[in-house]
Amino acid sequence: MTHGTFQTPDPVNEPVRGYAPGSPERKSLQAELKRMRSNPIEVPLLVGGEKVETGNTAKMRSPHNHGMDLGIYHQARPEDVTRAINAATDARADWQALPWEERATVFLRAADLLAGPWRDRVNASTMLGQSKTCHQAEIDAACELIDFWRFNVRFMERIYSEQPQSSPGCWNRMEHRPLDGFVFAITPFNFSSIAANLPSAPAMLGNTTIWKPASTSVLSNYYLSELMIEAGVPPGVINFLPGRGAAVGDPVMADSRLAGIHFTGSTGVFQGIWRSVAENLPNYAQYPRLVGETGGKDFVMALPDSDPRTLAVALARGSFEYQGQKCSAASRAYVPKSIWPEVLEQLEAITAEMAMGDPEDFTNFLGAVIDEGSYKKLSTAIEGARADASCKVVVGGECDASEGWFIRPTVIETADPKHDLMRTELFGPVLTIFPYEDARVDETVQLCADTSEYALTGAVFGTNRTALRKAMETLRFAAGNFYVNDKPTGAVVGQQPFGGARASGTNDKAGSILNLLRWVSPRTIKETFVPPTDWRYPFLGKDD
Repeated sequence: MTHGTFQTPDPVNEPVRGYAPGSPERKSLQAELKRMRSNPIEVPLLVGGEKVETGNTAKMRSPHNHGMDLGIYHQARPEDVTRAINAATDARADWQALPWEERATVFLRAADLLAGPWRDRVNASTMLGQSKTCHQAEIDAACELIDFWRFNVRFMERIYSEQPQSSPGCWNRMEHRPLDGFVFAITPFNFSSIAANLPSAPAMLGNTTIWKPASTSVLSNYYLSELMIEAGVPPGVINFLPGRGAAVGDPVMADSRLAGIHFTGSTGVFQGIWRSVAENLPNYAQYPRLVGETGGKDFVMALPDSDPRTLAVALARGSFEYQGQKCSAASRAYVPKSIWPEVLEQLEAITAEMAMGDPEDFTNFLGAVIDEGSYKKLSTAIEGARADASCKVVVGGECDASEGWFIRPTVIETADPKHDLMRTELFGPVLTIFPYEDARVDETVQLCADTSEYALTGAVFGTNRTALRKAMETLRFAAGNFYVNDKPTGAVVGQQPFGGARASGTNDKAGSILNLLRWVSPRTIKETFVPPTDWRYPFLGKDD
């Protein structure tokens, strides 16, 4: 029983380790990479606290090395999904009855485990399985996830402390209950932090979850599942089910106990999920909560007084870090013709210095794109640009699949601001730029606002405050995360809550209290201390 009103530790963003040559953290991570690479593993399902081997396995391969065997993973069958849903249902009562501070303790411990003994394991598996450099793995799999767990605990405390006013003679209370069913978490390959946050954020608030990881990030996601078990997440609270989308998703969507979906992935898949939920709506015991962060065609709008060097650095980092495989990556830009030649020269110089290859070589800035499907999509788009009279490949464009799925940082210049390359998400290291006439800046800002169906991230560059303010107003609904004189990537938990609208999702802002509010179902309680004994109201009395 709880005897006290507790306050959680003040969350502070986890410091990013530098992994400089000769540093202890570099040596430790390199040793873990060597150990992991030499010891392929077999990944089971985790259902109700038990490891389940289905016999239906798939290989885990490294994107940057076709010959690297990371192991195999078992794929869930429909009967495993049913078993997991039953396990989540059975675990609900005890988990939601646990005092909130005990649930908080579990995830605070998870954060400290990740900050300490699990850091190398999670970073190394993200580097090998998802082809991230040590820096990209560190800011994602370690720092951002630690931040999610620590800040979400504080957000949970704030939610529970939000209470209504009471009038004399009664006490009004608000109970922030978990949802009345289970939550289905469908997670992406590109961020290990997002993968673990999607099932754990609802779980923190007393929900139980089914976690379907992306098939290309099973290795790191499995270790994160194991980490949460060590931290104290009870059996059945988070059930880990790798497998094919339909094999897992179809039985989940058909189950009446579905209470919510926490999704990050493509717009098309999320729209399909939404349709499926709508079709099954009469069968559900409640209206499922749908929370989704989907695609983006993220922009950089450069005003005529932009500094060319600053702009070029932002474009290079914002477009090519982690091979452009970020929902927030800059993939279209509008650059004044007056500075375009200098910006292009800077981009050529910067990208020429960007080494690409195996992330175990810490001098590499880029790894490989995630799989063959992504490689073919990107290489086809680049070849299409070469054959298009309205486009010109001005930087990079080289593709090499002999050892891994490698695409060099590519910049395409287009004379058509409505070209498909300015509207379609490619999810790779390809940036398309439309050089515009300086005198048509207002028209171009409006073009930037209206061209894409997405509205995830965007940036504006310039120095004139009046012009910046005008552009910001025009672009108000074009991005949920907006940057001024900075690249449109790198949102930090607690500082820049992340999410967009339009075709980019429901904008429920991961990294803020807004996301956690979606995983509670409030109940208002009014208790009257001395109930009335007369049914009559004073106004019923007769005039003298």
